[in-house]
Amino acid sequence: QVQLVESGGGLVQAGGSLRLSCAASGRTFSNYAMGWFRQAPGKEREFVAAINWSGATTYYADSVKGRFTISRNNAKNTVYLQMNSLKVEDTAVYYCAAAPVAGWSQSEYDYWGQGIQVTVSS
Repeated sequence: QVQLVESGGGLVQAGGSLRLSCAASGRTFSNYAMGWFRQAPGKEREFVAAINWSGATTYYADSVKGRFTISRNNAKNTVYLQMNSLKVEDTAVYYCAAAPVAGWSQSEYDYWGQGIQVTVSS
């Protein structure tokens, strides 16, 4: 089992920045690829970004490419999502998740955090 806990969410104005963190415990963190997903009100949960076990390879949804950066610190068992130039449409509950291999499909992820709210105001 892997337990995941997100932090760093909140309210920010459009154009601002937030950094989300996801702390992992349980099985060896570096064995897992990590991903971030989000779910806006009335919409399905969607892929945001993913990173492989070493941090050498990253993937992004087109909607966040160039604005968001995913990174990880295996010594701290933590994955991060730096969000810059935030837009109102980035408002959502953000989830981190762990998978054997990095990918965009939710079905590939075995463990999920509880989610954290990010609200971007205009």
